[in-house]
Amino acid sequence: MRLDHVVLWTKDSAASMDFYTRVVGLAPVRFHEFRSGEAPFPSVRVSEDSIIDLMSLDRAAGTDTQTHVAGSAGHTVNHVCLAMTKAEYDALDQRLQAEGIDTSARLAPTFGARGWGPEGMYFPDPDGNVVEARYYDD
Repeated sequence: MRLDHVVLWTKDSAASMDFYTRVVGLAPVRFHEFRSGEAPFPSVRVSEDSIIDLMSLDRAAGTDTQTHVAGSAGHTVNHVCLAMTKAEYDALDQRLQAEGIDTSARLAPTFGARGWGPEGMYFPDPDGNVVEARYYDD
């Protein structure tokens, strides 16, 4: 079993797409289709088999109806964690700092899906969703 996707609620899907592609460094998925109206939301690829959907808050009511769970849509999650190489982690840290984003919230060591990693950092996206980035010694 694997994690397929996570949905993050956004105020501006295009601004979130810019942040996750340009700053975080993830690849866009269905962005052109979203801009042309063919897809209801864009996504970003985390790995070969997992994505983050960037869902507009104005779709929350429809999502409640679709899932048959009243009041479940539109809430932020505590955080999403992205695992990467040390080089990717350092490059992300530099891009975040260049954008003026605080990366001082660090954990060392930190425990995750692959066990203990040397360090992780937390940072906000444009909508206030918290993202954790970490690397593992491989």
